[in-house]
Amino acid sequence: MTQPSPELPPEPRESRPFHIEDALAALIMAALCVITFANVLTRYFTNISFAFTEEFSVFLVVVMTFIGAATAFTRGHHLAITFLVDKLPARGRLWQRRFALACGLAMFGVLTWYGALMWWDDFETGLTSPGLGVPQWWYTLSVPVLSALVEFRLLQLLFKRAPA
Repeated sequence: MTQPSPELPPEPRESRPFHIEDALAALIMAALCVITFANVLTRYFTNISFAFTEEFSVFLVVVMTFIGAATAFTRGHHLAITFLVDKLPARGRLWQRRFALACGLAMFGVLTWYGALMWWDDFETGLTSPGLGVPQWWYTLSVPVLSALVEFRLLQLLFKRAPA
């Protein structure tokens, strides 16, 4: 287990530890449980499967992944291998943190851009989903929007916790 470095001041506590992501994650998890349980019961008692539930469940899992990424970044709970970083002086660790946040911003920026292109392509072509037959862009819109949410959280971290 790693200990906080004595050379760096402790990171400030969140003034609002509850974010909208917490409520969304709870709602999505509840919806996933209800949908999956209903599908299992229906399949058990009638030998009929609601095929459309898989499509909707996959969409909810994708949304949950992005929300989880935003929350993990905000709380500093992403997996990090800090063996070498811990050996840096305080200023080096600060710059490494800024670099890591900038890399995250770049990656999610690319994901936002290409997600928006994918959404626009689905919108223009009128592609529909196989299970429900709804426009596919309803699902693909979540990629650029939620990637932008993660970018917003990364920007908050970059400017909030870095000393002036």
